[in-house]
Amino acid sequence: MEGKSCFFIGHREASEEIYPVLYAAVERHILDYGVTEFIVGHYGGFDHLAASAVKEAKYFYPEVKLTLLLPYHPAERPIPTPDGFDGTFYPPGMESVPRKVAIVRANHYVVDHVDYLIAYAWHPASNAWELVEYARKKLRTLCLSITLIQPDN
Repeated sequence: MEGKSCFFIGHREASEEIYPVLYAAVERHILDYGVTEFIVGHYGGFDHLAASAVKEAKYFYPEVKLTLLLPYHPAERPIPTPDGFDGTFYPPGMESVPRKVAIVRANHYVVDHVDYLIAYAWHPASNAWELVEYARKKLRTLCLSITLIQPDN
């Protein structure tokens, strides 16, 4: 990951109602923080909204790149680069990770290597919430900034 980077994490059941706040967060990260690369998964509603927000922003900020996080080895589960994405990323060292924890481990890897995290995690019984808590615990050792989007933003 080159330049300043930002990862998205959020609940699968994210509503389209958060899109304006999410887009504003993307634009703020580009303009105020100098983010040029956004990394997103593809397993839920929030991931879809985050990717849409970055794709929209890319019209105005062509230097911005959108990368799809792959938790499973591309040879095992090939995924072509989706429209609007600039590439895919499979974290190194994931080959021996059991499938049932691959998404969590891939998310942890990215949190450990990005500058910013935009999160939509408001209920504690979820992997998204656990990842935000993981990031909060790592704040002392990482140069990481977390933007938390709430359902009532």
